[in-house]
Amino acid sequence: MLRKHDEKVFVGAASLTVLFGCTSNLDYSVPFFSSLPKGVTLVEEVDAVSDKATIPYSKYKLDNGLTVILSPDHSDPLVHVDVTYHVGSAREEIGKSGFAHFFEHMMFQGSEHVGDQQHFRIITEAGGTLNGTTNRDRTNYFETVPANQLEKMLWLESDRMGFLLDAVSQRKFEVQRDTVKNERAQNFDNRPYGLMWEKMSEAMYPEGHPYSWQTIGYVEDLDRVDVNDLKAFFLRWYGPNNAVLTIGGDIDVDQTLEWVEKYFGSIPRGPEVEQAPKQPAKLTQDKFITFEDRIQQPMVLIGWPTQYRGHKDQDALDALAAELGSGANSLLYQKLVKTQKAVDAGAFQDCAELACNFYVYAMAPSGEKGKLQPLYQEMMQILAEFKQQGISQERLDQITGLSESSAVFALQSVSGKVSQLASNETFYGQPDRLQSKLEEIRALTPKTVMDAYEDYLNGHHKVVLSIVPRGKLNLAVEPSTFKTPPRTLPTYEKIKESELAYRRPVDDFDRSVMPQVADAVEAEMPDLYRVYFDNGAELIGTETDETPTVQIDIRLPAGERYVPEGQEGLANLTAAMMQEGTTKSTLEELQARLDKLGSSVGFDVGNYTTSISVASLEKNLPQTIAIIKEVLFEPAFKQTDFDRVKQQMLEGLIYQHQQPSWLVSQATRQVLFNGSIYQRSSDGTVTSMDALTLDDVKTFYRQHYTPHGAQIVVVGDIDEDDILEQLDFVDSWKGEAAPLLNPQLFSQMKGQNIYLVDKPSAPQSVVRMVRQGLPFDATGEVYLTQLANFNLAGNFNSRLNQNLREDKGYTYGANGYYAANREIGVIVFGAQVRADATVPSIIEMEKELEQYSQQGMTNQELEFMRLAVGQKDALKYETPSQKAGLLGSILTFGLDEDYLQQRNEIAEKVNKQTLDAVANKWFNPKDYQIIVVGDAKKLKPQLESLQIPIIELEIVP
Repeated sequence: MLRKHDEKVFVGAASLTVLFGCTSNLDYSVPFFSSLPKGVTLVEEVDAVSDKATIPYSKYKLDNGLTVILSPDHSDPLVHVDVTYHVGSAREEIGKSGFAHFFEHMMFQGSEHVGDQQHFRIITEAGGTLNGTTNRDRTNYFETVPANQLEKMLWLESDRMGFLLDAVSQRKFEVQRDTVKNERAQNFDNRPYGLMWEKMSEAMYPEGHPYSWQTIGYVEDLDRVDVNDLKAFFLRWYGPNNAVLTIGGDIDVDQTLEWVEKYFGSIPRGPEVEQAPKQPAKLTQDKFITFEDRIQQPMVLIGWPTQYRGHKDQDALDALAAELGSGANSLLYQKLVKTQKAVDAGAFQDCAELACNFYVYAMAPSGEKGKLQPLYQEMMQILAEFKQQGISQERLDQITGLSESSAVFALQSVSGKVSQLASNETFYGQPDRLQSKLEEIRALTPKTVMDAYEDYLNGHHKVVLSIVPRGKLNLAVEPSTFKTPPRTLPTYEKIKESELAYRRPVDDFDRSVMPQVADAVEAEMPDLYRVYFDNGAELIGTETDETPTVQIDIRLPAGERYVPEGQEGLANLTAAMMQEGTTKSTLEELQARLDKLGSSVGFDVGNYTTSISVASLEKNLPQTIAIIKEVLFEPAFKQTDFDRVKQQMLEGLIYQHQQPSWLVSQATRQVLFNGSIYQRSSDGTVTSMDALTLDDVKTFYRQHYTPHGAQIVVVGDIDEDDILEQLDFVDSWKGEAAPLLNPQLFSQMKGQNIYLVDKPSAPQSVVRMVRQGLPFDATGEVYLTQLANFNLAGNFNSRLNQNLREDKGYTYGANGYYAANREIGVIVFGAQVRADATVPSIIEMEKELEQYSQQGMTNQELEFMRLAVGQKDALKYETPSQKAGLLGSILTFGLDEDYLQQRNEIAEKVNKQTLDAVANKWFNPKDYQIIVVGDAKKLKPQLESLQIPIIELEIVP
């Protein structure tokens, strides 16, 4: 073998000890701590020590009640900021559901010193990422940015905590109300099975219970209220004394505390917030409910009330869920999925602050085998069998192994650590609970798990939800015994502006001045090593000791592109069969070994490669690699497994056809690449899958699971010599080169058509404008087109998203992107829009492309793109998976090792004229085909008004 080294130095490998800690024994009363800024009190500190998976932190309290947690990590030049408010949908009033989630949207709409839509823009320009999430019990806002941007982030977050309401207008309220409605339609109403949790919660909890409605809320409630209701909600819950500010990453603690006190210290306290009482659900009888949906595969979901997050029985119930329905060794998988009585089955506990529920589910096959009553009886019989046999200590050891490795893998990103600290402080007042949680899991015994089964499931009342295709009530478990009653709503009383008690901070500095940033941070490529094997395989790797983990990706020339015509789906079927056991070990035995090690092995099929992804603790890597060798070289390939896996994949095709996102993607392939191999779905069709045999799988394995062309990526806490010693099997791996690919020719599209895909009764339409593009390049015309698209449709503040989402309220989000591989490229602009806004959305999309392609970008947009793209690299090298993806791209496309630096130089130096010329060439709307997935009966007459030929497109089943 031949080795090659790169001499570049990787910025930011942290000592392993940074990740491990214990509670400090320092005396916080001594004068050393008097250097803290006035108004800041140190509460506790956790320092780093070896051999314990913990997150070091220091916790502070401001005089106004704000809790501040700092967790320095200098391994990468980035910071993650999280502001968590202890308010979710559970704090809402009856008749005013969805407020917490609604306010998540409003918090991005600008504040007194931050202009409309500028919050996203400022962070994007800084090279960062941001978002917010809401659940039943908390709302959090977070951003990851280069480390030099920290002060600016604190300025932004404090401004919307202390100065939001004067910037909240009725107009913004109405726009975001439309956006929330579109979000509900997209993620609930227009998604298969999307309303199952709403139906389950309405039956599980009595009316008025804080969890009886979903976080998204009811549309009728949003329609009833106005902006003053929302302001009142903010004034009640969004004070600093109900918030936790958590900052992690490359920070200076003293400087950070000064900034925190400066920007947050003057914000007045809000009303006092008491802990909400625990309210587990209580059922006095079994409830059977039936919901008709636009689906083909019926599903049964059974729920039992348990306790609440943090209850002493939580871990035992989680272990029970793992035994019943998690992984290949679970009882539900063995008894239902492996026997083909169910397409999918599982169990889990859904735990929240006030209540938890235990769920068991199974999805039936489509067609005649879809009756849920027999499936339900099977599920109950499995529970009865568990009562007789219980859980073994060996199985508990596997669950513990997974938990211990998960605790370490969770430390790979700053955002992951910060999120844990913020959540644990919010709900437990204890930021780091890794070790205490592991101790609780290790203390589990077979008896405690059985006690949990007896206390909460065996013989206890439950809710049984049957989800059936429309018009097929006969498939339900039982006729409904419960129907959600009409809501009992209080009389709505309008809130007057004068009734709102504003709390205004008083500062000794000018908040209207946005903080300046220090010099830009620089992140360099890791120190790489390369190895070329005599058998045609090559390896690229880098050593990083931030966590004691190793990630290995093995990419084989076995992608769907290599599959002969008529055998579509063969690459995926082969990959699935590789995971069904070996000649030495059953699937269950392999999974048990992996679970105990805390390792994972996954197969993923792409256009050109099948990737085997391996994640392991460094100490368990030899045993994990032994499993990989066995899986790779000694697959069992049993006919019984083949028959079952093929049937599961056929059911998977049926499930996909229910998804609007899959329908529009397949339509794109058929429209742009008709007559070529690229028009087909990598998952195959019913016809192609039906024809496949086990011999086809064996042949594909023999020809394509070969070292010739294999690419191996290694990232982790292991040096080159050690990994080569452990991967010694690669050097002796024998195999012929995979068959060559036949080049594909594509005919150019002529004229413009609307391709209409029918999804009857859909409340939304998926609208796309698509055209062919160039194959991938890293620094050529494709990259220039991506830069040109940045302001058109490539970020939240882009013209397309601002128009369709923020100005018109047609959609939850609109975007555009350039996707390309070695042979083809495609440019896509799209949005999922209200059905009644389908035609107006197409008109606006065409208008935006027309204007941009003819007039180009503004100078301000050019500068925005330069700053945003140039700062992003600080975030690209953090986790092992990010590094592996980066190295994999270098191998896959034969890129220079400094290609990211080359791209940054292009973004910095390219002139407006060049990008405008690219936009003119590639963004002319007349060159695009229009695809619409929606209710064809209603849409076709409307689409005819566009005077563009309409072709009703059938998606190949």
